[in-house]
Amino acid sequence: MDIEQTSTINSPAHGRDLRKGRVSIENNIYLVTIVTQGRRPLFKRLECGRVVVCSLQYAEKFGIASTLAYVVMPDHSHWLMSLENQSSLSNVVGRIKRNTSRQINRHLGYTGVGVWQRGFHEHALRGEEDVRDVARYIVANPLRAGLVKRVGDYPLWDAVWL
Repeated sequence: MDIEQTSTINSPAHGRDLRKGRVSIENNIYLVTIVTQGRRPLFKRLECGRVVVCSLQYAEKFGIASTLAYVVMPDHSHWLMSLENQSSLSNVVGRIKRNTSRQINRHLGYTGVGVWQRGFHEHALRGEEDVRDVARYIVANPLRAGLVKRVGDYPLWDAVWL
């Protein structure tokens, strides 16, 4: 599975293509990738990356998703999660994107500036896929990208097993 090959096309038609065949199944595990608009490295600023982390924690606190692992990279985010309480995957990701956009714009002093590309990429894990292997792959992103020499040195990741 090559998670890094998430499409960066930013067109309304592409957003519709990403939704084709999307099914939300409670307690199913999904790997969700969302990308900043224009691949801007907004999350090089720790405070902007923390906004995303807090939003993922919010989703868990309010019972719409359980986070298994995540990493917030400079220009995208990977989130390994399970849907809760019959929540729709599109609605959960939409809430995360709206919440983070509003807070990041407020923090940076912008009004209505797009933070995220339209749509998102999702992969529903199948029974034969090892969830812990996927989580390890996610949290090792900063290491593979050359951002740090040790995963523990990167501030914007977590996994329930670590």
